[in-house]
Amino acid sequence: MLPAVHHVAIICIDYETSKQFYTNKLGFVVLAENWRAERQSWKCGLQRGSIQIELFSFPAPPSRSTKPEACGLRHIAFSVASVEATADLLRAQSVDVEPIRTDPYTGRLFTFIADPDGLPIELYQDDA
Repeated sequence: MLPAVHHVAIICIDYETSKQFYTNKLGFVVLAENWRAERQSWKCGLQRGSIQIELFSFPAPPSRSTKPEACGLRHIAFSVASVEATADLLRAQSVDVEPIRTDPYTGRLFTFIADPDGLPIELYQDDA
């Protein structure tokens, strides 16, 4: 019934900063970028492989209440071939990377980074 996630929608505070983070640091490409005058809002479609993100800006959005245990979406997670190699690439681009940990249930490596607005992003080793 639900074969895949189509996209993740993210509301950011500083549109240009967030767009640069997702494109320059994480390697997403811009599919479409639209200014919605009636909402004073940008809507940007981003893609990397099969992953799509809709990046939105709105005037004065409320801050995330806690990190990451607010009710609702806790974090987004991306599969990576190697957590260590991905963490090294991100650190070389001045992205703060949390210490790498091992999932106690699966034995796989994972870590977290944050986007410019503090949205937690998990990097999870896909050993498949």
